[in-house]
Amino acid sequence: MTDTDIPRWAVLQRRLFDLLDTAWRRFEELYCAPDGSLVYEGRTVGRDGVDDFYEPFFNWPALYTLGGADDLLDASKRHFEGVTAQLAERGLVTGEYENGYDWFHQGESLLFFYNLCAADPVWGRERALRFADLYLPDSPTGNYDGVRRMMRAPHVGALGPRPGLGEDRPYAASNEGMRKYGLPLRDLDGIKTWDDLADPGNAQRMADAMNTRLGVGDIPLNLAVTSLMTNAWLYDHDDRYAGFVRDYVGVWQDRTRHNGGLIPDNVGPDGLVGEAHEGRWYGGHYGWTWPHGLYSVVAPALVAAVNHALITGAPAGLAMPRGTIERALSLALLGPIDPEDCTFFDHWHDRLGAGTGAALLLVPYRRDEDGWFDFQPLPPAYPAWLWWIGREREDRQRLDDLAALSGYDWRRVRAFREKEEAGHEPPWLRYLAGDNPGYPERALEMAIEQVRGRLAAMESRPGPPPGDDIHWWQNLNPVVTEILTQLVAGAPQQLYNGGLPLAQLRWTDAARNRPGLPPDVAALVEELADDRITVQIVNLGGNAADLELTGGGYGEHPIRTADTGDVHDGRLTLNVPPRTTIRLRLTVERFGAPARHQGA
Repeated sequence: MTDTDIPRWAVLQRRLFDLLDTAWRRFEELYCAPDGSLVYEGRTVGRDGVDDFYEPFFNWPALYTLGGADDLLDASKRHFEGVTAQLAERGLVTGEYENGYDWFHQGESLLFFYNLCAADPVWGRERALRFADLYLPDSPTGNYDGVRRMMRAPHVGALGPRPGLGEDRPYAASNEGMRKYGLPLRDLDGIKTWDDLADPGNAQRMADAMNTRLGVGDIPLNLAVTSLMTNAWLYDHDDRYAGFVRDYVGVWQDRTRHNGGLIPDNVGPDGLVGEAHEGRWYGGHYGWTWPHGLYSVVAPALVAAVNHALITGAPAGLAMPRGTIERALSLALLGPIDPEDCTFFDHWHDRLGAGTGAALLLVPYRRDEDGWFDFQPLPPAYPAWLWWIGREREDRQRLDDLAALSGYDWRRVRAFREKEEAGHEPPWLRYLAGDNPGYPERALEMAIEQVRGRLAAMESRPGPPPGDDIHWWQNLNPVVTEILTQLVAGAPQQLYNGGLPLAQLRWTDAARNRPGLPPDVAALVEELADDRITVQIVNLGGNAADLELTGGGYGEHPIRTADTGDVHDGRLTLNVPPRTTIRLRLTVERFGAPARHQGA
């Protein structure tokens, strides 16, 4: 193979790996203390903030698992342990685990830990089991009521269920950052508009009611706890953890069926839907009415459905998020995004630019007594995950329909970067559908520019955060893994509010006995069918590369046949000569083996 024969995507992929190696080292130099903690002298207020200290590193172990630098794993462990000690000193964690907060934020906190467990499960074992035990029905924390099959509060953790929302101050109209979400509760006498909160008495009554009514019982966000349980189960297949997932997902499935296929958003202390909201199935904390609606209801349901599939080997749990997505689509309308009726307008404008003014397919995100409102595009990651996990024909057809009807070009690679480090599912899905052949090169070029942009931003802000800005570091994290996860692992980016890292293919550098691609090797998953995978492998170096491929990130999709290499016990070993390209065709047995942490 001459230099002119090397596929351009392979050159770009190796260039991205090299640039990322420079980028994470520079982040360490600028923002981290020798013990791995973040340099910070500002405040942390109330129950909030744990997630913001872990999030800057959340995808660093994922980069290592894909083929990042050898010392990146040890660096990631050092940062986890340094940040955990830093948070303990601030009184936010007990026994290395968050004292108690909602699972919107706990899910974000734990991404870093889940990725570390996938990269080095031996390192994570003791913590994984101990953390999961906090939520078992017999735990002395009392987080979970095994009789009613529910979490006892929206805020749970190492200190058990914490009453209320920690709203110790009046919920005042001066809190301008929350104005766009409207009133948290809309049935309080004398408080009908945001400006009514300018009255101190009204502001105090709202805070008291939020603590009393929103800070009790169970909510869909708590479904993200199933990742903690599944992560523990992946070690020894302890049925205590699997049983919890089956039971807890099952009870939410029952509630959803009884609600006509829509996930209800509140369960009172006695286990009844609507108990604190005059019988209404909507109105709970992080529910359909306030603040994020569909975004914070469907995401944890998807997280739970994925975990249920890993444990049971069947995608039956997908019915819960699928039904809610279908209901939202049944209420869709065509039109431009109305900034006055779209709480995530800035988010969509970053993605679509002037395209927000086109005729877009918009679904309602929120619901109150006046009906559905807050119309926005459906997050493409949600239908993408439905198809990727289940590979059902109806889910594939839904993706094709959305690509045709969404009102924006699903083939276009749009240069945006959000903290979730996701959102580029549409052009990747069209590539897998054979409708976007230039995607790998364009996407890798975009990822390279994202890293360069973050490097420049770090150099312009080389010191610790000004004031109390605990979001400073996550907005500067230079590690990008979404495109590598798609192309190398054949998977969507990790669901951000608490999903486990998944892969269609897990790579091992056999010569060095570590996860990931060898230094001079690039990989491109070109086809994902029901049981077929086509992947192109390029060895750009001067030495042969010995690889091992596992079907699924946890061995759950064993490889059965390959047109080259040796298949044994569901794994493929392969020698790739120097300066060689191989197109490899595999068949896998989907969920043909119990998922398990690799190398634990």
